[in-house]
Amino acid sequence: MIEIGDKAPSFHLEASRGRTVDGAELQGKPYLLYFYPKADTPGCTTQACGIQEALPQLQKLDLTVIGVSPDPIDKIDAFADKFTLSFPLASDLEHKLADQYGVWVEKTNYGKTYFGIERSSFLIDANGIVRAIWRKVKPAEHAALVAEAAAQL
Repeated sequence: MIEIGDKAPSFHLEASRGRTVDGAELQGKPYLLYFYPKADTPGCTTQACGIQEALPQLQKLDLTVIGVSPDPIDKIDAFADKFTLSFPLASDLEHKLADQYGVWVEKTNYGKTYFGIERSSFLIDANGIVRAIWRKVKPAEHAALVAEAAAQL
């Protein structure tokens, strides 16, 4: 499990609108990796739209934002298009990156146990070091927490 002060794991993922995201290409820039359970669900929509609304402020802080879910890219593209999300949303179908960050966890809902994404975010500085972690983040509060922490980098 990733902790504050750890080096961020490397990654290369397919992302929305024909893009890819690559940790190596982010060297020298701070970025936010936020993991969300499922595209186009109420909580994930609230979270993504909050980030989109805060994006001008986050970009002034030179912060790149990347959302990550286990959804296939076609569902992610439909979600991004539906809500006009301009930042990349990446597909982690095999949950390899989620495993590295410790956010692919056992969950229980209505008595059923299954594995899925724990809504979590990781703020990584320009040197690739994890500087802030939010686990089980509340979607409506997420963007404000990120903006406040990013301003301190």
